[in-house]
Amino acid sequence: MLNIIFYFQVHQPYRLRHYNVLDIGQGTPMFDDKLNSEVMKKVAQKCYLPTNALLLKLIKEHEGRFKVAFSITGTAIEQFKLYSPETLDSFKALVDTGCVEILGETYYHSLAFMYDSNEFLDQVHMHRDLMMKEFSYHTETFRNTELIYQDRLSDLIFEIEGFKTILTEGVDRILQWRSPLYSYKNYSKRINLLLKYYQLADDIAFRFSNRDWPEYPLTVNKFVSWIDKLTLNETKGRNQFLNLFMDYETFGEHQWAESGIFDFMRHFPGEVLKNDHLGFAHPKDATSLSNYQQESISFPEAVSWADEERDLSAWLENDMQRNAIETLYELLEKIKAKGDEKLLPLARMLSTSDHFYYMCSKYFQDGDVHKYFSPYDSPDQAYIYFINALAEMEEKLLR
Repeated sequence: MLNIIFYFQVHQPYRLRHYNVLDIGQGTPMFDDKLNSEVMKKVAQKCYLPTNALLLKLIKEHEGRFKVAFSITGTAIEQFKLYSPETLDSFKALVDTGCVEILGETYYHSLAFMYDSNEFLDQVHMHRDLMMKEFSYHTETFRNTELIYQDRLSDLIFEIEGFKTILTEGVDRILQWRSPLYSYKNYSKRINLLLKYYQLADDIAFRFSNRDWPEYPLTVNKFVSWIDKLTLNETKGRNQFLNLFMDYETFGEHQWAESGIFDFMRHFPGEVLKNDHLGFAHPKDATSLSNYQQESISFPEAVSWADEERDLSAWLENDMQRNAIETLYELLEKIKAKGDEKLLPLARMLSTSDHFYYMCSKYFQDGDVHKYFSPYDSPDQAYIYFINALAEMEEKLLR
């Protein structure tokens, strides 16, 4: 049996306003509420609401055989409440079907794992509490920010929080001869690993509307035929997992409705379920469905699902990014030492990985992706506004 695991990342950052040097010490708000509201309402109308309605219809139509998983950041939940409460209600309706798994992650979509283990665990615990509060859901599966993973992470979330499964990228340099179609164990054999099958996931997330792509247009029949061929090499009856992980904004925002993305999704589950050897599963199901002794894989260096390198260079490649994040975590430590409960949430909002993503100075295709998501004219501008915001925080800390 090949089990298709759809996992969608749902995240919205708090974007900084154009925060200039003259704003420091003037009590000027750091975050651009107007822009955040506009983006949330736009994405809700183009993606969240119509896609949630479609998934709810598909779940009912297929009587629970169609399943999906979401990770929803704390910053997204907060902005749902502020700007689009109907979006939060629509996610709750999906979870209530029993066909949606909610995953654990960092509350602020941060890179805390790489810089402060205690802060990382605090954010994981905060997020777990939030999922229970909003959805009455106890998370069993973990995905770190942007699928960032390293061996040490599995120890932290297993020993402290008791998660049973982790999602990450199926990076070729780590997999080598292995296939991402099987579930694995982490290096210490204590927790399950599910690895993104990036070739097929990216066909939907990135290439779907690309008319220069040799496989354009991507039809449901064509895609299901590709999936069916993946099962041909499995002759021992072992269950496989096709992990299609992507940003939820793929539907309607990155791939516009005019591209046919909603029609594709509308017909995909039905075509899959015509085949007895194909189906859908949740990430947490890997524990019971892995009918073989799972091989362990070590990730000595951090990987992610970002850019061609699939490493941390999207956030930490240049001097601006490294200076910004190191200064932030130094400030966060000072705020905690002082016990300033008013500044702590603001500093954590600044820890969201998007701020450092906007500072990326890569060129060519990856650079174009970074520009698409950035509300600033250049990486340098993103850096200057961020450093000015840190200076404002430093001044507030000294008052």
